[in-house]
Amino acid sequence: MGDMTTPPAAAPFRVVFVCTGNICRSPMAEVVLRTLAERAGLASRVHSTSAGTGDWHVGERADHRTLAALERRGYDGGLHRARQFTTDSFDTNDLVIALDRSHERILRGWARRDDDADKVALLLGFEPQATALDVPDPYYAGPAKFDEVLGMIESATRSLFHQLEPAIRPGSRPTSLPYGAGS
Repeated sequence: MGDMTTPPAAAPFRVVFVCTGNICRSPMAEVVLRTLAERAGLASRVHSTSAGTGDWHVGERADHRTLAALERRGYDGGLHRARQFTTDSFDTNDLVIALDRSHERILRGWARRDDDADKVALLLGFEPQATALDVPDPYYAGPAKFDEVLGMIESATRSLFHQLEPAIRPGSRPTSLPYGAGS
């Protein structure tokens, strides 16, 4: 028998979603993208995480209303623990998705070079039907707002995934960011 070595698996495409405290919007997007990848059989090809621009909730679980909204739609966000985005996060991610324009401004301000800034995109920039650029923060609202925000995130994240999917299929590796990134 000859040497039967298998080529090393391609590194997954890494996406980090960023909101303010990493307990509402960005954990929703993280879970939705991860679930889409799992359902498409591409869990090993895309790595979905999230972070906040602030450090107020580091180490905490997602907001209970976030977890409830996710659960109502069949998602599990129970393993989430909040973390803060750092400049090193640019090095460990291929795409940095801001949930609103304030996060986008902060992230672009933290970019150390053009390639960092080029990784930053707005989530709703991937949604062809979007009528706004910002995913609203549901933190000071009730469960209905969390459901509404999750619906927006699901739709935009599906659009993002459909743009990523051809490039992350086995045997390929994205050579450029999907449409919407850097806009």
